[in-house]
Amino acid sequence: QVQLVESGGGLVQAGGSLRLSCAASGLTFTDYNMGWFRQAPGKEREFVAAISSSGGNTYYAGSVKGRFTVSRDNAKNTVYLEMNSLKPEDTAVYYCAARYFSTVVAVTSSREYTYWGQGTQVTVSS
Repeated sequence: QVQLVESGGGLVQAGGSLRLSCAASGLTFTDYNMGWFRQAPGKEREFVAAISSSGGNTYYAGSVKGRFTVSRDNAKNTVYLEMNSLKPEDTAVYYCAARYFSTVVAVTSSREYTYWGQGTQVTVSS
């Protein structure tokens, strides 16, 4: 049974930082590209960042590029999202997702991802 478990969310002031983690189990982690998405109340789920199975390639949404960094530790079956210079508009539930290996990392559609975590809340106060 595949499980993706996010952690690290919380309440932070604007300009602050958080690091999210997503621990994967039940799959061969190195066979999967990983993505981060977020969903704010009343809005559709949107792509945030993706990383290749090896960790060598990454892709970001324009709204977070330069502020967020996605990384992974394949020895720990964990993917991370380091979020800096947080803004109130970054407030959302953040989800990690897994997509079977592809040479294309810049996959932004949630329909292309097979496995999902339960999400972790990030709230940025102004």
